[in-house]
Order: sequence, then structure tokens, then C-alpha cells
Amino acid sequence: MNPNSLSPLAQRSLKAVWHPCTQMQHHDQGVPLLAIKRAQGAWLYDADGNRYLDAISSWWVNLFGHSHPHLVQAIRDQAQQLDHVMLCGLTHEPVVQLSEQLAALSDHHLGHAFYASDGASAVEIALKLSLHYWRNQGQEYKQRFVGIEQGYHGETMGALAVTDVPLFRENYGAQLSAQYTAASPDLRQAKSPEEQTLVTEKALLSLQQILDTHQDIAAIILEPLVQCAAGMRMHSPDYLRGVRSLCDRYQVHLILDEIAVGCGRTGTFFACEQAGIWPDLLCLSKGISGGALPLSVVLSTPAIYQGFYDQDLRRGFLHSHSYTGNPLACRAALATLELFRQYPVYELQNTLGQHIDEGLQALAQRHPKMQHLRRCGVIWAFELDAGPARYDHQGFARRFYRSALQQGLMLRPIGNTVYLMPGYLWTETEVQHLLGGLAHLLKEFA
Repeated sequence: MNPNSLSPLAQRSLKAVWHPCTQMQHHDQGVPLLAIKRAQGAWLYDADGNRYLDAISSWWVNLFGHSHPHLVQAIRDQAQQLDHVMLCGLTHEPVVQLSEQLAALSDHHLGHAFYASDGASAVEIALKLSLHYWRNQGQEYKQRFVGIEQGYHGETMGALAVTDVPLFRENYGAQLSAQYTAASPDLRQAKSPEEQTLVTEKALLSLQQILDTHQDIAAIILEPLVQCAAGMRMHSPDYLRGVRSLCDRYQVHLILDEIAVGCGRTGTFFACEQAGIWPDLLCLSKGISGGALPLSVVLSTPAIYQGFYDQDLRRGFLHSHSYTGNPLACRAALATLELFRQYPVYELQNTLGQHIDEGLQALAQRHPKMQHLRRCGVIWAFELDAGPARYDHQGFARRFYRSALQQGLMLRPIGNTVYLMPGYLWTETEVQHLLGGLAHLLKEFA
């Protein structure tokens, strides 16, 4: 296969499409643009019939494989009955069923689902809900948020304001509201397993100092267990328990961004379950529809919902999207939840995890430049000491991506962090293809 040669469709795309998260000129300088014709299971196929193992689940959305027949049939059936209807003043069976099932999955700690189409929009909704709640309570001075160092929550202005990745923020700084940033609980800071508790305590102390100093905080927002776009920074469930306790003590909301880490990705349906805590607001997207259709949702506590329940229209939450609660997307999400019940998902994840763990550990023993190998659920990551980490897709990340395609792998490092997010139904065939390709890549880069 030769991913460096542009297909006719890729050439047309460069003339007509502005691709996301991309410096378009890089495609004129050797960065491949693949034209994907179809996808099945774990594999992507280009127009020439070459196949690529989707080792990052197409930006972390695909859980049970591409074009899973159960999802395809559910969407087809729904399209023949009801494709879309507005959710203002109307409702429909898929959105009600999905909301009921998500509430049940949280053991009814959370409910009253509010829908949008993407993760950043879900974060916007959660931030607005927090601000508006405090205003309805007569505490409108609570107007600011606390994010975590290197946290990422999306590209819309509100989500970007609580994001701490300079590459995404710096061009829009003048338009972003000022927020607070607490230290990251990234366990890579620990030089030994014994120091991990100290890293967690230090991060919690940083947050407590902010809460002690400022009275204008509405909420804290973070990704539980894994800060994904920050390079798969992983932290302890103890950190989540500590944050929940601080939020209760200082009477601020806890917003958990489970857009990437929810829907079973960390080994439980909600990542926060591993800490035994629940947030005030929880954001889901990506895997909620099995990677088939755009959908996001914000779940809230009964207290948040009651804070808007009033005769006064201005005290209601007037946020809206035209495609809020789209029946097709909701039906895809319901079919996804059905797959969680049909498959022994977490048993399959454990088996998959053992095979990938063994292979990666063997590679790490042969390649000492493969550093900080770590895992949370079915997320793996390691740093490759091949030069400084860079987030502009130049240097290491760009070369690694190109070489991975030549090995039949879809991998997109974040700086010098190589990460894996396989689908839940991978077989030994996919695992061996992944490990064999990584072996070649490590020889080339390490």
C-alpha cells in the first residue's frame, strides 16, 4: 500500500473540504489524506482495497466496530418511521427510552437528559446550566470555573475557556472568559508507585487553595481518570473522591466530561463509578451512539433540574439546537446500549487487555525509549523518546502517522504520546496486527 499517493477523491477533497484539526498545507508536504470507501468491524478500506486497522476508534467514537449490523438495522428501522422532529413541545419514543435508560445506568443519581450533537456542545450546556442555576439561586456572583492543567473540553468558546491547551486557546484568548486552573493529578509525575499518593494530594491541595481564595466559582470541570487530549494523562480514583469532597465543602458544582472516557471506555460504563462518586452534571458523546451518528447528552442531578422549575420563563433553560434529541441518533444510542447487554463487554475487555498488555510489555523491554507505558480500561499510552513533544503535527507525530499507515495502522500520536483505543470486540487477529505493526514502528523510531 502507498498512502503517500493521493487518490482522485483525496485530490477533490483538498480542493473542496476544510478538514478539522489540520494545517491544510501539510497535505501538500507529504501528510497522507486517505479516501476511505467503506469500513467494517475494526477495519477501514480505501478506494484501492487497502485496509487499515482503526486503532484509535475513529477519534474514540467507535465501540463495537464499524457498520455493526445491529446498529445499521436500528437506524434503518427508525428512518422508516420517524427521521426527525423538534423536541420543543414534542417528544418521541427513542429520546424517552434513552433518557430513562441513562438515568437507570446512573442508579438514578442523574437524569433529565439534555441533548445536543457533539461533545463541545454538551460542555457548553453543562457550563451554562451551572451558571444559570446559581443565578436562579440568587448567587449570580458564581461566574467562573476551575479547569485542570492541560485539560481539554472542546472548541466552542465556552468549552475553550475551560481548556488549558495553548495550541487551541492562544488565537482566541481575547474572546475567552478568564478561568482558574488547578494542578494536574497526572500520575506520571510520580517517580515510584509510592509517590502516587503524594501526586494526588498535591493536586487536591492546588484545587483547595483556589477554592479557599475565590468565592466566584460556579463549578469544577474535568475528565475523570484520563485527560485524553493532554496525552492520555491518567490519575487515581482517589483524586475524583477528593474533588467531590471539595465541591461539597465549598458548594460548587462538579462537571464530569465523560465524552471520551464514558460508555465503558475505562472499564465501567461511567468512569466516575470507579471512584464511587457522582457529579452534579455529566457529559457524554462519542461512543454513546456507537460511533454511528452525532449525539451528545448532559445528565443532571434532581437538584439542578429543580433549580430551573418555575413559572418564570427566564428561570427556565432556554438553550436549544434544531436537532436536539434526533430520533435516528437516539435509536443508534439505544442499539448501542442493547449491545452492552448482548455482549459480555467487560469480560471481553479483560481478555483483550491481557493480550495487549503482554505484547506492549514485551515491546517495552526491547525498546527502552518506550516510556511510561500505562493503561486505563481499554486505553493504552506510552511516550516515545524521539524528540520533543509537539502538538502541531510536525516532527515525530506526523512521521509516525505516515509510517503507521504503511503498516496498515490508523494511529495518530499526540505529540510524542502514542495511544491506543481499540474497539471492544477486537479479536486475536486485530491484536496481532497491531503488535506486529508497532514492532516495526518502534524499530524505525526508537
